[in-house]
Order: sequence, then C-alpha cells, then structure tokens
Amino acid sequence: MEEIKKATRESYGEALLELGKENENVVVLDADLSTATKTNMFAKEYPNRFFDMGIAEANMMGVAAGLATCGKISYASTFAVFAAGRSYDQIRCSICYPKLNVKICATHAGVAVGEDGATHQMLEDISMMRTMPNMIVMSTCDDVETKWAVKEISKIDGPVYLRLARMKTSKIYDTNKKFEIGKGIQIGEGKDATVFATGITVEQALSAKEQLKEKGIDIRVVDIHTIKPIDKDLIIKCAKETKKLISIEDHSIVGGLGSAISEVLTDEYPTKLIRLGVHDTFGRSGKAEKLMEYFGITAKNIIENIQ
Repeated sequence: MEEIKKATRESYGEALLELGKENENVVVLDADLSTATKTNMFAKEYPNRFFDMGIAEANMMGVAAGLATCGKISYASTFAVFAAGRSYDQIRCSICYPKLNVKICATHAGVAVGEDGATHQMLEDISMMRTMPNMIVMSTCDDVETKWAVKEISKIDGPVYLRLARMKTSKIYDTNKKFEIGKGIQIGEGKDATVFATGITVEQALSAKEQLKEKGIDIRVVDIHTIKPIDKDLIIKCAKETKKLISIEDHSIVGGLGSAISEVLTDEYPTKLIRLGVHDTFGRSGKAEKLMEYFGITAKNIIENIQ
C-alpha cells in the first residue's frame, strides 16, 4: 500500500476522459457540480457530449435515461445525497424498471465528506440502490480500482451505481491487478479474522492488518468492491476458515455492506458478524478523519474488536 493519496472522484474524472476517447457513445451529465465531481475534465475535451443539467438532479436522471434509449452510454454524476436521494423515483421508474444503460456515478458519499455536515453525508445510498432490481452497486477503494470500474461498467448493458469519495486515500493496487465485477478480493490468508471492507474503509482494514501482524495476530482483508451482486462464495469461504468476521463501511449499518453480508450468512452459513459503520444516526460536521474516529470506522476500531 503506497502512500500516494488520491480521491476516487479524481480517478473517476481521469477515467471518464480516457473512456471518452475510446467510445464516442459515452455521454456525461452533471448537475452543476462538475468541478467537484471532476466531470469537468470530460466537459472540456468533449463539450458536445457533456450536459450540465443545473440543479435539477431528478431531471438529469430522466435525460440520462432518454439518451440511453438512443444508444448512448450515459454517465450521470452528482453528490451521492442528490444522486440516490433526490433522484430515487427517477432511478427506480425511468432507469431500473426499463433496465436502461445509465451509470450513476455518485461522489461525496459517507461521513468522509467532512465539513458539509449531516445533510450532505449520504449514509443510506447503498441500502437504497441495492434493493432495486436490475441495479449493480459498486464502491471502489483506490485510483486503480476506480479507473478499472469506470471503464468496465461501460461494457455492461444496464444500470450501475458507482459510489465514490471526496476523501483522498492511498494507492492499494498495482496497475496490473485483475478485477472482476461481482468478485471480492482477498488480501492475505490470515485465519484469526476476516475484515470485509468497501470503498475508503479498505485502507483502514489494511492498516489494521499491518498493526495486528506486529502483535502476532494474522487477519485477512476482503475488498468487496461489488456490493450487488455480492461474492457469496468468498464470504462463505472466509466464514468457514476464520475465527471472527467483521465488516466496516462509511455507511449506515442498516442496509449497507454489513447487512448484505449478514443476508448471505443467514442463508448459507449462520455465524456472527460484527458490523462497524454508522449506527442508525445522521452524520456530523467536522474533519473527515475526526468523523471516522467519532463513528468508529477506523483501523483502531477493527483492532479493538479483534483483540
């Protein structure tokens, strides 16, 4: 894990620019936040394929759906709180129900948004998006994984929700790393515990792994970059092979990654899962790192639960 810090929203903007060169059917829509979502890179290079819809997120989803019916691959971007929250009905009825080729790429998710506070810290989007039929739900952890995801979802004919962060995180994967939608990534073979993580919490899980190794405790980390469809086989394998299971997410523990894993375990291999996340409350305003400490989604919290 290299100490090169970069926000996945920046990686998204760079990947979109490259994808625009490769595929002329890619169109990008934004809701007056292109500087923050980094879609401004695409807008500058391909102005005829970029649409700033203004502060009208629900309408943006409808237009993205319309463009998809004309053979375009629509990438619709805004903050997660507006993408999933304000536009829920349009996503459900105009994108998922007809199974249209729209990629909803939502930035600024979770408490790691920081000082914007509770109104803008979307903690329910994974829950909302994964309950919708036909929707693939993804949450990437670093630059390499995000760039892979942005390009890979363009090959899928149907709706995708890609969750991205404002907070900068370390580079975790090598550029030659192979990924597959729907398949988690196991890091390490530790038998003492499995930590399932997604998005920015993968870095926290790996930090905990390194610190615990110094104490003689060997854990494995599983990066669940695809929350729907989730990697049932890997979850069951880890449940059978390790003594303790923990999930960690910058999201409510209601309906998020921990809930998705719990559903698999309940059906296939009943066992206890400790869920680290935001406990059925709204966020707070503050520095991202401080908020992660406050809500108990750091390496320290993982270590405490394992010890």
